[in-house]
Amino acid sequence: MVKEFKSADGRSITIKDSFISRYEKLTDIHEFIQTSLSFLRRSIRVNTLKIDKESLIKRMSPRFSFESIPWCEDCFWIEHKEGRRDIGNTIEHTLGYIYIQEAASTIPALVLNPEPGEAVLDMCAAPGSKTTQMAAMMKNRGVIVANDFKMSRLKALSMNVQRMNAFNTIISLNTGWRIKGRFDKILVDAPCSATGAIRKSFNTLRIWNPLMISRLAHTQKKLVDAAYSLLKKGGTLVYSTCSLEPEEDEGVVDFLISKYEDLRVEDITLKIKRSPPLLEFGGLSYSSEVGRALRIWPQDNDTEGFFVAKIKKV
Repeated sequence: MVKEFKSADGRSITIKDSFISRYEKLTDIHEFIQTSLSFLRRSIRVNTLKIDKESLIKRMSPRFSFESIPWCEDCFWIEHKEGRRDIGNTIEHTLGYIYIQEAASTIPALVLNPEPGEAVLDMCAAPGSKTTQMAAMMKNRGVIVANDFKMSRLKALSMNVQRMNAFNTIISLNTGWRIKGRFDKILVDAPCSATGAIRKSFNTLRIWNPLMISRLAHTQKKLVDAAYSLLKKGGTLVYSTCSLEPEEDEGVVDFLISKYEDLRVEDITLKIKRSPPLLEFGGLSYSSEVGRALRIWPQDNDTEGFFVAKIKKV
């Protein structure tokens, strides 16, 4: 059975009863659905490898208004003064002065905080939003291995790396658990059910099912386990998804905690409204360490939903 709702643009959207009954145990279901069916605010990241933010704002302010994103100093919500939404057609986008990046999507790289000179792995890198963000944070010093497992996804990744002048980036085609090497910092922004990003694609609601969640969680555990084995002692791993499923989020971090004794989950300090991570769901209990992770619902900050955990190998 399904229920019918109206999106912000007037479309009829059907949502499965099983989805509603599951998510009303996790959050305020009415706020969640209302926000998930509303327009997503356009946001950009200034590419500081090519231009500083003051120059970019001066260049674009005759056409656009800017609102700072509190947790990302080079990021802005942006709105065309005549109502246009096609920011991808601007000359600034073509020249690589900006990257159109959802506000919550900037968080994983900020939490990882890669520094110039470090060796960094972006295990699931395409299309390159976080890769190019990290290259800018590193000022193109050090190295980023930007990996993905599908050749078809490498086209967008390579184009964005070139457009944004991310010269310290090596593109790799490999399954995550077959990568070799040692890294100071690793980002696993894992493939997921994307239930936090319904605002980008209502198709997420159509394809959602519990079996898919279980399959994805199995893959996510393999990826994060492989990533941890590649991490140097004292290194940092960030695990993130745009899913709001406990099995894909807290459950994956709990799996890693139970397997490794030299692991510590660290607090995340950002200027952002957050919701408490789940320490139990569906008859399962998770380690109290999971409580240090960051869980964001779409209605918390009018963004996508995201889950981010910062993990240290001590």
